Amino acid sequence: MRCDPEVTVKETTYDALLEADGLRALAEAGAPVPAVLEATSARLVMTTVSGGNGWAALGRSLASLHRTVGPSFGWRHDNVIGPLPQSNTWTEDWPGFYIEHRLRPWMDAVSGGLRDRLDRVCDTVLPRLLDHHPVPSLVHGDLWSGNVVDGSWLIDPAVSYSDREVDLAFATLFGGIPVPFFDAYHDTWPLDPGWKERRPALQLYHLLVHIELFGSTYVPLLEDRLAAVET
Repeated sequence: MRCDPEVTVKETTYDALLEADGLRALAEAGAPVPAVLEATSARLVMTTVSGGNGWAALGRSLASLHRTVGPSFGWRHDNVIGPLPQSNTWTEDWPGFYIEHRLRPWMDAVSGGLRDRLDRVCDTVLPRLLDHHPVPSLVHGDLWSGNVVDGSWLIDPAVSYSDREVDLAFATLFGGIPVPFFDAYHDTWPLDPGWKERRPALQLYHLLVHIELFGSTYVPLLEDRLAAVET
């Protein structure tokens, strides 16, 4: 990535047009993102962002973004999560979308008993646990501190219409996002009852992706979240 005071140029190994599409979708929904100036399959040119209104304002902006609702769960095409493909086939029910298009594509990242446990959870626990009738909200999809600039700007999205809780679940997984962000979000649009019980299940996806990308370092975290879902 190359930056100057006005323009940031990002060269990618994946199709940069997919990232540009996500940034434009977030911008249309009023989210604070850099403007896309040019995009090809290998390069993305954006305005350089810095400064801004801070974490609390970003929490309120995220809650507002999540009020943008789609026709069902999915997206108008598949895109990417980091450099990996992300399936977005339209699906009417949230548990089915999350299981089939978020978890199952990456379950081969683990093997043996851990894979068997994930299979059982997908078959028996998640259809019930995740069925709190969420609306299909537009989500950033890859929300962690490394994808926030100066506590104010969202970058590197993996957008879809999903349960809005996925953004909050990933935002808490590795730390780095301060309490005022979450307080402002909850003050603007409180989460549905039971969100604490659902959160470990919604963190399984990003942990599987991290294991696929970076190896077994993240297996203990996956086992911890899986144990919480199984109880």
